[in-house]
Amino acid sequence: MALFPKTFTALALAASFAMPLPALALDDAQKKEFGEFIKEYLIQNPEIMLDVQDALQKKQEEARLVKANQVISENSKSIFDAKDDISIGNPKGDVTIVEFFDYNCGYCRHALSDMQTMLKKDKNVRFVLKEFPILGPESVAAHKVSDAFRKLAPEKYEQFHLALLGGEGRADEDSAMEVASSLGVNEKQIRDEMAKSPDTGSVQNAYDLAQKLGISGTPSYVIGNELVQGAVGFDDLEAKVKNMRTCGKTSC
Repeated sequence: MALFPKTFTALALAASFAMPLPALALDDAQKKEFGEFIKEYLIQNPEIMLDVQDALQKKQEEARLVKANQVISENSKSIFDAKDDISIGNPKGDVTIVEFFDYNCGYCRHALSDMQTMLKKDKNVRFVLKEFPILGPESVAAHKVSDAFRKLAPEKYEQFHLALLGGEGRADEDSAMEVASSLGVNEKQIRDEMAKSPDTGSVQNAYDLAQKLGISGTPSYVIGNELVQGAVGFDDLEAKVKNMRTCGKTSC
């Protein structure tokens, strides 16, 4: 490494004068020496790679948030006021939380209590339920029953949602039919509605929005200007709602 101090000094001087140093400024021997030095330095100080990884993740997250913010702005009506979505809580609430969920998502089941606690504690929140069946054919089948039930008995959809998502075992067509029947809508009515108006629009809208937003799993929320991925818990959701009221954004 005898030649490195000279090389390093040359690089430092170039940087100090804000002059670009093209690769051609180093000959092959200097490039090799410089590369070996960097390798040795990183081996001796591996924690630097963690700093680099953290910086990369932060940069990627910032880029993701900027993109999501733009998508939310451009697709506000489809996200917050799609005609096929059911909202619960205060229909005129000053803050809306949109949840993308799958009836077979274990994290969604865990997060169900967060929604219930939110609606119990805060009477001025509107919760939009956006069905997003991505966990296999059983999820799609349960969604189709749910969609028919929503069209036949929208006033009971919240009860249906709580019962099916909060139930034990995997949700499928049979379990969804059982919940529908317990709420007064029998299987023949459901099947007739499924045949008359098979769902394509609402679920395709959810898929399209998820792709644009970069949603990769459930539950995922949209609150104000922010996409929130994962079951973050009641405290986090409550804090974001409070910030929306304070400054019009989820982070003040």
